[in-house]
Amino acid sequence: MKKLLFVFSFLFAMVSLAQAQDKKPPMSPRITAESPDKSIKVAYGQPSKRGRVVFGEGGLEKYGKVWRTGANEATEITFANDVMFGGKMVKAGTYTLYTIPGEKEWTVLLNSTLGQWGAYDYEKIKSGDVASVKVPVSMNKTAIEKLTITPANSSLTIAWDNMTVSVPVTKHGS
Repeated sequence: MKKLLFVFSFLFAMVSLAQAQDKKPPMSPRITAESPDKSIKVAYGQPSKRGRVVFGEGGLEKYGKVWRTGANEATEITFANDVMFGGKMVKAGTYTLYTIPGEKEWTVLLNSTLGQWGAYDYEKIKSGDVASVKVPVSMNKTAIEKLTITPANSSLTIAWDNMTVSVPVTKHGS
């Protein structure tokens, strides 16, 4: 009986080891970024350009279509305090962050429905929008390989490929 238990334990260990070695890092890892004062936190799947056209017709993300602003699970943003997000009052808490990319301006949306996969059900949950802000696009001189969302103490910047947008964020009452 002891030999049989040993053999099963050994086989289990070998299978576990083989599976652990087969795991590859995800193509779009989940990233968490925080502002320097820790008042804003963003969790998002970070896709890479990998030679692809990212925005516009023929791109990964079409102009005028709602985007989860990342890969896989929809991006979530947490505010430790009430804030003015692009001039709109937003209560402290966690929200799903969506964008609608455009050639010259983007719409940045905060939605109260959490736990979304992509933006597939956005039309069903859009009544949960708590803020909608239009921001101008800045064109990057050099393409940015990986989607980068940077929460700062006074802004939220989204940059990927040849586009960057920034939303002003201030503590409410400041």
